[in-house]
Amino acid sequence: MNDAQLKERLAERAAAEGILDVAYATADSPFGELLLAATPRGLVRVGLPSQDAGELLEDLAGRVSPRVLEAPARFDRTRRELDLYFEGRLRDFDLPLDWQLSRDFRRRALRAVARIPYGETRSYMQVAAGAGNERAVRAAGTACGSNPIPIVVPCHRVLRTGGALGGYGGGLPMKRSLLELEGALSG
Repeated sequence: MNDAQLKERLAERAAAEGILDVAYATADSPFGELLLAATPRGLVRVGLPSQDAGELLEDLAGRVSPRVLEAPARFDRTRRELDLYFEGRLRDFDLPLDWQLSRDFRRRALRAVARIPYGETRSYMQVAAGAGNERAVRAAGTACGSNPIPIVVPCHRVLRTGGALGGYGGGLPMKRSLLELEGALSG
């Protein structure tokens, strides 16, 4: 049995015994390696290539549970959907999500972001209004900036009023590329 098979077997056993609280794996993307993490409820974290995977795993261990194991097979569906998305063949992700890393207004704002259709954009003000407080524009920006599930919860679709890109955790070139992929910006 090789190392990968052993890890997978241990992860399966931990899950079967109810002691695997956070599973993780990596996935390739056109921008570099993504870190994927899930709880039994669903995808809880997508780490972008610009983020340190070790720090993200430590954060998950502290905020969700210290029982974190690598379990690549757990993410076959997630990887398949991401691949199709990056190929321009998937418009809507159909993955269970675990929202526990966002609370209160931030969670409401991210749920509003999750409703932005493929190929469309919204302003931070529109996201704030969708979350129940149209004056909380900065808080909507903060919610997008702290989005634990980027790409799947498409904070790249949120722009400044007037159409300027604003910020993005993966960097503005990645945000621009995602919007171009979706046809929301012309190259």
